[in-house]
Amino acid sequence: MKLGIIGLPNVGKSTLFNSLTKAGAESANYPFCTIDPNVGIVAVPDERIRLLGEMYHSKKVTPAVIEFVDIAGLVRGASKGEGLGNQFLSHIREVDAIVHVVRCFEDSNVIHVDGSVDALRDIETINFELIFSDLEILERRMAKLSKTARMDKTAGKEYTFQERIKEHLESGKLAKSMVTEDEDEALWFASYNLLTAKPVIFAANVGEDDLKDDGASNPWVSKVREYAAREGCEVFVISAQIEEEIAELDEEEKQLFLEELGVSRSGLDKLIGASYHILGLQSFLTAGEDETRAWTIKTGTKAPQAAGKIHSDFERGFIKAEVVNYKDLLEYGSLAAAREKGLVGMEGKDYVVKDGDVILFRFNV
Repeated sequence: MKLGIIGLPNVGKSTLFNSLTKAGAESANYPFCTIDPNVGIVAVPDERIRLLGEMYHSKKVTPAVIEFVDIAGLVRGASKGEGLGNQFLSHIREVDAIVHVVRCFEDSNVIHVDGSVDALRDIETINFELIFSDLEILERRMAKLSKTARMDKTAGKEYTFQERIKEHLESGKLAKSMVTEDEDEALWFASYNLLTAKPVIFAANVGEDDLKDDGASNPWVSKVREYAAREGCEVFVISAQIEEEIAELDEEEKQLFLEELGVSRSGLDKLIGASYHILGLQSFLTAGEDETRAWTIKTGTKAPQAAGKIHSDFERGFIKAEVVNYKDLLEYGSLAAAREKGLVGMEGKDYVVKDGDVILFRFNV
């Protein structure tokens, strides 16, 4: 999974990236300190594989990972060359979802590029820059297709579809609100990789005092939540400053610190939950002496395709999958013991993998 972190300058974007990845992206109280995209790989915390790894005395425990890309702060007019212009936008065209950090805190020591805090105005600013960028990409495609469209029926149909998207974007709407039931159009749309078609997770960045009630008393957080509900986006509340402090602690100290703050989950945990939910993802597990590992798949994936995540040979030569829930496996201490209790299923090609399944694939190539 690859997530792109975006936002206006000085909203806490790079501070959040630093705390999530400990990758040390430069962070300063002025725009454009992050000029090149910073990339960090983060392990998805998963108690299940830790416990299974201990049970099997695994030589290696491998979690699922998320790749974060931190992009330079956008400003109004970026698509027209203001600030750093459009140079960074190519870096987020390949991400699975966008994490949009929105400032929901007042602090006279941290300047705001527009002079005041207004979360909805900031969201609108970013949206317009992404729309302008999408229009630029679309217009280039249309220019290439225009000649062929006059002579080729399929190209003509695609060009007409592109005109509809262009009109939609020019009206200030995001590409993801475009609706089509035509199979060709759906395939073309996916291939355009438009920024405003991507799922969005809003990170509402608040001060420490607003963490205890998860931002419920913060008026800007409420407005972001209302906006996200209308647009089908996820929201999580975070204090980037607190996350930076947490990042320096070991696991035990982190839990104590969170308890003192009256917070049950770290920002990273909230973000992972939101990203898995909006992208429709889950994890199945494999466990043994050599390695215990989490594998990320789309919810609804069937057993052969899940096997293919491990190796294409597993999918091609799939015979059966031995499946047990991780809780049952931990409770009885071995696959053999769980099998004796009738808790291990032999599943075929139509089995839909569930989150937390521990699977042993049988295949023949």
